[in-house]
Amino acid sequence: MKKYFKFSLYMAIVAMMSLNIMSCSDDDNPITGNDPGLLTPQEQALKEVIFDYADKTVIPTYKGMSDAAMELHSLCIDIRTKKTNGTLSENDVKAAGDAWKTARDYWEKSEAWLFGPAGDYYIDPHIDSWPLDKTGMDALLNNPAQMAQMDDEGVYVGNYLGYALQGFHAIEYLLFELTNTNANGSATANSTSIPHNLNYTTEELNYLVGLAADLRNQCILLEACWAGTENVTAEKQQILTDTEMDKGINFSERIKNAGNAGSEYVNYLDVMYDIIYAGIQNIANEVGNIKIGNPTGKGLSGSGYEYDPNYIESPYSLNSIRDFSGNIISIRNAYQGSPSVDGTIQVPTHTLSSYIATLNADLDNRVKAAIQDAYDKISLMGEPFAYTCGDPAYDKINQDAINACNVMNDIFDEVKALLQANH
Repeated sequence: MKKYFKFSLYMAIVAMMSLNIMSCSDDDNPITGNDPGLLTPQEQALKEVIFDYADKTVIPTYKGMSDAAMELHSLCIDIRTKKTNGTLSENDVKAAGDAWKTARDYWEKSEAWLFGPAGDYYIDPHIDSWPLDKTGMDALLNNPAQMAQMDDEGVYVGNYLGYALQGFHAIEYLLFELTNTNANGSATANSTSIPHNLNYTTEELNYLVGLAADLRNQCILLEACWAGTENVTAEKQQILTDTEMDKGINFSERIKNAGNAGSEYVNYLDVMYDIIYAGIQNIANEVGNIKIGNPTGKGLSGSGYEYDPNYIESPYSLNSIRDFSGNIISIRNAYQGSPSVDGTIQVPTHTLSSYIATLNADLDNRVKAAIQDAYDKISLMGEPFAYTCGDPAYDKINQDAINACNVMNDIFDEVKALLQANH
């Protein structure tokens, strides 16, 4: 199942980096003199970047996702109500599917910062593990004792089901349906994704509502953990209270206050290592070598790659390529900031890109070009990915996308080295 290996790997390396930074002498500390408020030029620049990163990129992204997840939950309740009274239509299921895609887009555009709350509280694997355990789902739906415990607030789903029975992909399976499948039910070259047929059982609808509630809860938790519970809406605060999920942390304040009491970060460079290594490079590797590499068999050895033709992200909605592209956008937003206001994500004043440009304009240009190239190469890939991942006609296209992700990953090593050289 997705997600576990990478946390243990990058946390070990990040821990070593942190120990190295903490072992520096007082003379090497970027907080100069005896005044802890007096920062070196690099630390001051990184502080400004980190403030904008948290306030204008991360938190707005999570807000957009939690808002969309709340709408999805409401629409899933509507599906159940209309099925009961005999008025359910394909448009009702489509509306929920569209809300799923909106929430999904925000999630994929957030995966360049899976460090912090997303990893600490296992929210990432909780809402985004695949492949879906369809055998386990059938057993669940046919177990009256378990189904009797299903609730509309997602408590049973969140506390008692395994990751492969929770999250985006379980909901996806209940909202979308493939056409033109082969005898095994797998996608073919002509497969399309349509709204799920309307023949839901009572068990499926109760499960769908519970799944959507649990996803909503986890998305709200992510927003609250970064923004601080007091800074989310009263409705979201009440949901966290009712489900007893509030963690009482404000992670953005921790990274903003690096070097001070209450923050696990020694300085702003320490935060930036997490943003780059545990965030940007982590997802760059995953997209290329795992999300694309596992099902195509073309991942880079030693990168976490394990050949698995069934390891397809978002196969029922045919959203795989859109997922991959969203991940590259998350890297762009983490490095450059969003290029335009989309109603939620904002345009930052201070970015890592703008700071790197003051140190080495050529490197900044090469980083931005590598990000764009990875996005462009992924855009050439084809749906249904469950079919094209094994189609020889797509071998070069898929390999080019993997290679571009690895180039993008590697160039951030130069960014880290440049930051360290100016430490």
